[in-house]
Amino acid sequence: MATRDWRDRRLQANGLRFHYQEWGSPKAPPMLLLHGFSQDGHSWDEFARALSGEYHIVALDQRGHGDSARAPDKDYSARAMLRDLEGIVRGLGWHRTPFTLCGLSMGGRNSMLLTAKHPRWVKGLVIVDVGPEVMQKGVENIRRFVTGADVLTLDEFVKQALKFNPRRSEENIRERLGWRLRPLRNGKYTWKLDPVLRDPDAPRPRLGRRQNLWKTIAKIACPTLVVRGGVSDVFAKDTGQKMAQVMAQARFVTVPRAGHSVMGDNPAGFEKAVRRFLKTVK
Repeated sequence: MATRDWRDRRLQANGLRFHYQEWGSPKAPPMLLLHGFSQDGHSWDEFARALSGEYHIVALDQRGHGDSARAPDKDYSARAMLRDLEGIVRGLGWHRTPFTLCGLSMGGRNSMLLTAKHPRWVKGLVIVDVGPEVMQKGVENIRRFVTGADVLTLDEFVKQALKFNPRRSEENIRERLGWRLRPLRNGKYTWKLDPVLRDPDAPRPRLGRRQNLWKTIAKIACPTLVVRGGVSDVFAKDTGQKMAQVMAQARFVTVPRAGHSVMGDNPAGFEKAVRRFLKTVK
């Protein structure tokens, strides 16, 4: 694995214990990173490492994901996750210091909701490969992957993940899975993700009603970058362009050679696009 240049931290919020990776100096401008469904804070490793010399970065494991606590009531709704974020931001003391917020997919939805509700908290927003409308084909591909085999050897998990996302190297996939899996006594592995989120018969976390989310993003006034992966099967170009028109200070960009998980599929391309945007955030 890569050199460990972050610090593991934990924080109590909304009745749950949350885990996050902290990068950079606490004296630097704050930045909060939110991963997508079934992922964890390490999804942002390349990006966080690249910007850790300039920002104080918190890459959160959201409820039921990574090493954060599972919801005892199995509530993984947008409303519950928004309450989590409100508690986390206050716990970090960032409600008094405007921060930059970046979110992928589920984390992007949560980022939109938080920014719309607390406009003074967020000074710059990066929404990655998600919007009020998503393409069901890509969503179903993710669900099939997540609800697949639960107990496998690490090599079997790697093979399965490479088939799902052939844009990644085997080394990269193996490193990512090292954070998302936990070892079992029999030498095999299973997901850290709350099993209820993997149950194909359980209610799935939803992005929310399409029309409500369009109304939500129309309230967002801070500088915003909407990012799409060039070969994403989840987020359509037309939706991204429309979002940039609906929001007051938004721009839309496509990162080539990237699918849904843009920052991991093409780290250099994602970093370049975001750095250009960050220059406009005061």
